[in-house]
Amino acid sequence: MRYKQPVSVLVIVYTPDLDVLLIERADYADHWQSVTGSVEIGETLHDAAVRELAEETGIDAAAYGGVSDWNLSNVFEIFPQWRHRYPPGTTQNTEHVFGLEVPARIPIALAPREHLRHQWLPWPEAAARCFSWSNRAAIEALPRYARKP
Repeated sequence: MRYKQPVSVLVIVYTPDLDVLLIERADYADHWQSVTGSVEIGETLHDAAVRELAEETGIDAAAYGGVSDWNLSNVFEIFPQWRHRYPPGTTQNTEHVFGLEVPARIPIALAPREHLRHQWLPWPEAAARCFSWSNRAAIEALPRYARKP
């Protein structure tokens, strides 16, 4: 088995009105989150954010000016149900936050093995809907990090 690295990216996709894209996990029904995923060996954080966006939503970040690194990271305990994906004894992950502004609520092409549904919500509702405290905190920080006109 090839283990995941305990380093990941979280990408907040949002509109100019600060509506946020959330996606529901296929392996954990009714658990909503932003785009997220582990960094692969030899991959930069930026490249991981771009790759995860494309894989999970079909979004080409370059078409919207690219992802922005918020220079924000969180260390959190990996949920017990997912620890088998990491090297034995690994209990914590470091997550790096990125943002992508899109012009409106654009169409999404979900990876069906990873996610069941998507929704766009105003940022306070999106934050409240997230099951992960770090995802919630990143969305709550959106008004500070959103690109200004």
